[in-house]
Amino acid sequence: MSAHQTSAPLVPSEPVLPSQPTLSDVTIMMVDDEPMMTDVAQAYLEDAGYTRFVAVHEPLQAMETARAQRPGLILLDLMMPELNGFDLLRLIRLDERLRYTPVIVLTAASDPASKLRALELGATEFLSKPVDASELKIRVRNSLAFKVYQDRLANDDPLTGLPNRRVFVEQLKAGLVRARYSHGTLALLHLNLDRFRQINDTLGHGTGDLLLVAVAERLRQTTRSTHSLLGQRLGDAPFLARLGGDEFALLMPDIPSPEAASRVARQVLDALSRSFHVDGQDVYLTPSIGISIFPDDGADDASLLRTAGVAMQHVKASGRNGVEFYSEKINTVSVERLLLETQLRGAIERGELVLHYQPKVDLRTGHIVGAEALLRWQHPTLGLVAPGRFIPIAEECGLIVEIGEWVIQRACAQLAQWRAEHRLAVRVAVNVARHSVVSGTLLDTTRDALQRHRVPARQLILELTESMLMDRVETTAAKLHALRALGVELSIDDFGTGYSSMSYLKQFPVQELKIDRSFVKGTPDDRTDTAIVRALVVLGHSLGMRVVAEGVETEDQRVAMQTLRCDCYQGFLCSPALPAADFIQKVREVNGQPARA
Repeated sequence: MSAHQTSAPLVPSEPVLPSQPTLSDVTIMMVDDEPMMTDVAQAYLEDAGYTRFVAVHEPLQAMETARAQRPGLILLDLMMPELNGFDLLRLIRLDERLRYTPVIVLTAASDPASKLRALELGATEFLSKPVDASELKIRVRNSLAFKVYQDRLANDDPLTGLPNRRVFVEQLKAGLVRARYSHGTLALLHLNLDRFRQINDTLGHGTGDLLLVAVAERLRQTTRSTHSLLGQRLGDAPFLARLGGDEFALLMPDIPSPEAASRVARQVLDALSRSFHVDGQDVYLTPSIGISIFPDDGADDASLLRTAGVAMQHVKASGRNGVEFYSEKINTVSVERLLLETQLRGAIERGELVLHYQPKVDLRTGHIVGAEALLRWQHPTLGLVAPGRFIPIAEECGLIVEIGEWVIQRACAQLAQWRAEHRLAVRVAVNVARHSVVSGTLLDTTRDALQRHRVPARQLILELTESMLMDRVETTAAKLHALRALGVELSIDDFGTGYSSMSYLKQFPVQELKIDRSFVKGTPDDRTDTAIVRALVVLGHSLGMRVVAEGVETEDQRVAMQTLRCDCYQGFLCSPALPAADFIQKVREVNGQPARA
């Protein structure tokens, strides 16, 4: 091959694509067996400011050169020996990496048949020789302008302007080629925003989009500062991309050690922990970051993306807002978690979910007057799976609303059965997921369950947490008033552990306040816990609420709650959560024959 070029040397690895190329940065390749023609065209284009020019005079070498150079535009002669321009054009359009490259045909064969055939094979423009300099410049400019626009659509995320997943994978592949050649180390950081779905649901998708843009900009600034901090060469700058949704990735080529990746991840954590002022309000979020290292955690792009994703999911499962390197132990946990998620998706249909009922005891009479329905998963091989193990999975994979609807339906069905078979009319409380309140399905689900099973609404209590009440107070209050209008009662669970303001608390139509077990545990010996319980009881009664103490395990604690004028208690002193049949038996033991409570 005879080639003349002013820049863009041939390299053995795939080139790195710029995220936003300018016209003068794009390589123009010309294939013509006459050197004089390529010299003339090059002179014309250099005069117009195009400095990256590659000339190929041997048609058989054209495809190899094009694959190595990845030109932004090809000028192609039709009438050449050994391999004509028509055949080359066909090969270009069949090549996965070149098929969308604009091709301007420059030829003396200007008859209509040749022109039509070239256009059918995918030619972008058709110019006849001898070429007019002004026309060539205009055709090249227009073709490249469209190519730059097309590349941005194909390569950039339209919301944040960051490179998209496809470009990131190409960068990763190119980085792996260099790392293998130099025996270097490469790091991949996979970042996911914690509880972003909740922000979207609560504040709206428009605000969520604005937040993603702000996150992307802060990540850009952070990666620039980490690059200078690590003292890496310009060509080894971290490469940031948006993989999709609320997931971002950072490629760190040629890092000195895994600790360098950890330092960068910690800087990202610190940067994103500061509030974002979006749409007139301050929003806080945290990231979960997983790190994989080449060559230890994967030899190819797919493996490194997978292992970084596994590490990221482990961070989320461990409490979020952290950094984790991939390890085989994490992989084992991730596989088990994925298996649980897969099996959980069919648990309702297979009848594996069950409700157990923990008694609520009236501290004045000692009788069982109600119960809290607690969800359990009767797994066919793992046995009884505690909610702490599968509820977080249900929240992350979007099953929690469906499960919440099943819980309300099942609790109402059980209340109806107890009324019919045992003349038992206790109140049963069910825990409500945040997603059910935000999505707006709770009202319809509750109304349907009460009507379907013909259960008096006063027998159903919906338990919510303080943090749920504080999300968009006015909207939440309206939804709770609509629920209260059905006749159901509302309860604040784990009270005292959140951040309720008295000015907000009075807006909610709540009938029951449950004191968290962490305060009950220290009574009666711990003076601080006793004082807190006393204050919460007075507060609840002042607001016209029934007060329930959770986690009562000893007789001394029961007496303390009674002395402090708490209304009810639940805990192991009376009983753990029981299957429905055992709960009935417990009521018989404590109350005598079940009666209307």
